[in-house]
Amino acid sequence: MEWIVLGLIVALVLFAIVIYNRLVVARNRYKNAFAQIDVQLTRRHDLIPNLVEVASKYMSHERETLEAVIQARTGAVNQLKEASSDPTDPEAMKRLSQAEQGLSGALGRLFALSENYPDLKANQNMMQLSEELTSTENRVAFSRQGFNDAVMNYNILRESFPNNLIAGTFNFQPAQLLDIEDPAKREAVKVSFG
Repeated sequence: MEWIVLGLIVALVLFAIVIYNRLVVARNRYKNAFAQIDVQLTRRHDLIPNLVEVASKYMSHERETLEAVIQARTGAVNQLKEASSDPTDPEAMKRLSQAEQGLSGALGRLFALSENYPDLKANQNMMQLSEELTSTENRVAFSRQGFNDAVMNYNILRESFPNNLIAGTFNFQPAQLLDIEDPAKREAVKVSFG
């Protein structure tokens, strides 16, 4: 009888170790996925000063918009640093999401205003920077999707029974999705005939 009880205890301990290790692997996967977002967002942030510099030569009396872009970029850079220091902090992820949404909105206003400046639209540097920014935005979206998938897998793993018992015991906190909404995607598509 003692051997059976001992065997059950050993089996439970081994089962708990397997669950713990799976949780650690899942957590490290979403941290790695965030590192990929960090690379792309840093690239995005690095392109913006050049974009603003080119635009400022043509849009001298749109100073308010240009300053809004720079302020939004500064806020996004600061929030990215904070989130990068601890990708497991859900509040840091929320603040990063908000900062990136603010930056996307400010860039959207800049590009909308640039339509009023044909020389700016035709400027080779502006076209190249716009293309690089668009390419980077696509990479950010792809990296964010990978991160959110890793977060979802981690959260499912930590919330499933009996994993939730081990997760609670060893303080595995829920992970926060990174949601960067593009305000332009919320607008209705306008279709006209004629």
